[in-house]
Amino acid sequence: MIRSILLSTVALSCFLSARPQSGPIIVSSREVIAEMQPTMYGIFFEDINFAADGGLYAELVKNRSFEFTLPMMGWSQPNSNTHSLNENSGMATAMRSGKEHNAHYCRVEVKNDSGYSLINEGFRGMGVKAGEAYNLSFMAAPEGEGIREIRFELIGKDDKVLAGATVAVGGGDWAKYKATLVPERSEAKARLKITFKGQGIVNMDMISLFPQNTWKNRPNGLRNDLVTLLDEMAPGFLRFPGGCIVEGRTLDRRYQWKKTIGPLEDRDVLINRWNTEFDHRPAPDYYQSFGLGFFEYFQLAEDLGAEPLPILSCGMACQFNTGELVPMDELDPYIQDALDLIEFANGPVDSPWGKIRKDMGHPKTFDMKYIGIGNEQWGPEYIARYKVFEKAIKAKYPDMIIVSGSGPFAEGEHFEYGMRELRKLNAGIIDEHYYKSPQWFRENADRYDHYDPEGPKVFAGEYAAQSVAIASPENRNNWECALSEAAFITGLERNAAVVHLTSYAPLMAHTEGWQWTPDLIWFDNLRSYGTPNYYVQKLFATNKGTHVVPALRAGKALTGQDDLYATASVDRSTNEIIVKIVNTSAAVKAQEVVFEGVSRLQSRATITVLQNDDLKAENALDRATNISPEDKEIRTHKNTVKLSLLPYSVNVVRVKRS
Repeated sequence: MIRSILLSTVALSCFLSARPQSGPIIVSSREVIAEMQPTMYGIFFEDINFAADGGLYAELVKNRSFEFTLPMMGWSQPNSNTHSLNENSGMATAMRSGKEHNAHYCRVEVKNDSGYSLINEGFRGMGVKAGEAYNLSFMAAPEGEGIREIRFELIGKDDKVLAGATVAVGGGDWAKYKATLVPERSEAKARLKITFKGQGIVNMDMISLFPQNTWKNRPNGLRNDLVTLLDEMAPGFLRFPGGCIVEGRTLDRRYQWKKTIGPLEDRDVLINRWNTEFDHRPAPDYYQSFGLGFFEYFQLAEDLGAEPLPILSCGMACQFNTGELVPMDELDPYIQDALDLIEFANGPVDSPWGKIRKDMGHPKTFDMKYIGIGNEQWGPEYIARYKVFEKAIKAKYPDMIIVSGSGPFAEGEHFEYGMRELRKLNAGIIDEHYYKSPQWFRENADRYDHYDPEGPKVFAGEYAAQSVAIASPENRNNWECALSEAAFITGLERNAAVVHLTSYAPLMAHTEGWQWTPDLIWFDNLRSYGTPNYYVQKLFATNKGTHVVPALRAGKALTGQDDLYATASVDRSTNEIIVKIVNTSAAVKAQEVVFEGVSRLQSRATITVLQNDDLKAENALDRATNISPEDKEIRTHKNTVKLSLLPYSVNVVRVKRS
């Protein structure tokens, strides 16, 4: 009680000393503008910045199946030399398996077991925690009786042993072996060292190490801390798998969902298109194992309570790269991929693709409602292909909601052409992307005030304020960017009749393996944190309400007047009114909010404030909550609350109706 009185006293003092504004904000709580879609705030996942392998997918061994272009990449043999007979050690060599999938394995010849070792470096090291269990598994086929035991050790950057296990192997046939490693201390840069007892040859493949502590404790699962950050955002949808990786630099290297399901050993490894995209951030070891494949994406969406939104190739490679096209008369396999995906997600267990879903452990359908055709293609070639996809999908699945794209830019001839043609087609949802300056986001908070609410709906599918310039390695996740995005989002929410889905991009980045900045969530091998942008997204998503209502000052929406931005909604499930106000100025601002259409408000309300006086401030691994929300209690008086809006702040007020 004392704390509440003190907070109220401080708030009143600030209110009285702040510069008064031009009248109250009037919130008309009974005048519904639009229903807020459950999908209003979601997440967009793309395997960029080591977001999947080395990130969300918890596998610690890099190139576990020896399928990289250089099959031994990620593996080292400290005492061996390709230009030597290695009589005092031995040598591992990649071998062709003759299989369609998993085309390589590793043949290890040990000549001196005291001198030979094989080491995997992990993804910029392996993050392991003291006392936690790690599941080791591998395939092996010894040749002869020479090798009977294989020793696995986690070693630190100082080469000291953190954990170890010895596994007996035998017989000449391929068999799967397992062990558990429990490190005695934590290490962010551990490596997996393999040694052998005896002399001879043993063939090995699918060498894997996973923490037991994965999301929902699933074997071969997802990194728990990263999924927890996603779960706490309460996303309404999960868009996957990208992004530009959907398209590929060439069509041969596009994302093909059918190659990402089924047994892990049958999933074809593919070079990641971000491997060589930027000269300033080369990543020659960036590949996709597809351990995180379409089944796992659907499962993750289900876990998060989010609608799955897969994006598929439309037969066009990335137009920033080759722009390679599939001829129109050869599109059938691409269209069939879309139809088969819908069956995989929604088909009965006795359908061909529904049976595969069941065999993977999920007889229940995923109830997919959305599908995206193309990522951010543009021009007549895209429109021509979209028409064919739409016709085929709607003929078989008339209720499926198809997401189309307006290209990579927020304006210009490609954007105008795409929007014009898609509106002619009465497209269901059009995906718009904008990577712009913070100023652009503040100045465009009214962007959707001018859209036709009866026209196609909008998916703000990729957006992020760029502190320097698009794709600059110097971009920062600073408070100015996050605050400007918050100002812009008020306009998205206010126009919920037009905007049905929104997501920041990219989602994740490894602190040592990134290609693109800024990013919503950053992580290393042991730790992770949400940026100020993350907390903006989370605040809006967890306070969206069910219906948008007017929040007007002097009869107008606040879209930057006096550096203020506002939106309001009601939550019929909790009987609350929610008001979001963003103050982008350097001054404290006194602001009254008057609630019309209510007979009575409860005397106590809450305000959540996200604020920092320094526009250049950021969060970091060792300052994860430097900028994070704080909750306070405030009081109402009759149908009014008096607010003191701190400089550079995002404010969310929740008032309960009696």
